[in-house]
Amino acid sequence: MLSRIHHVGIVVPSLEQAYRFWRDALGLKLGKTATIEDQGVKAALLHTANSEIELLEPLSADNSIGRFLSRRGGGLHHLCFETDDLARELDAARRLGLPLIDQSPRRGLAGAICFLHPKACCGVLVEYAQVIE
Repeated sequence: MLSRIHHVGIVVPSLEQAYRFWRDALGLKLGKTATIEDQGVKAALLHTANSEIELLEPLSADNSIGRFLSRRGGGLHHLCFETDDLARELDAARRLGLPLIDQSPRRGLAGAICFLHPKACCGVLVEYAQVIE
């Protein structure tokens, strides 16, 4: 079952510059940070009361996040829903015939993750995450 919006993903040119607004101006607490080589990003999760903001800085201009940044100048990238059983949610999406980006769960900053294709979600990139502490 999808339990809540876990985070909203936002592409930024620089995490350090983005912290000036999200952390310093808004007072959101910086949680996890990591460089995720296979996704081509430096990422940071900032906490709100009931969800998080994920900031994504591309490691390269020629990966998907880098191309997003060059085309759109940054901004809202994806919406992530938390689940307690990622494999079950992925199987349910597959049974419904929804186009998937990921055929199986993979590791991400939020835990185990997978993405549904925007074609399945009215043009929105949707991520499912199962938090792994």
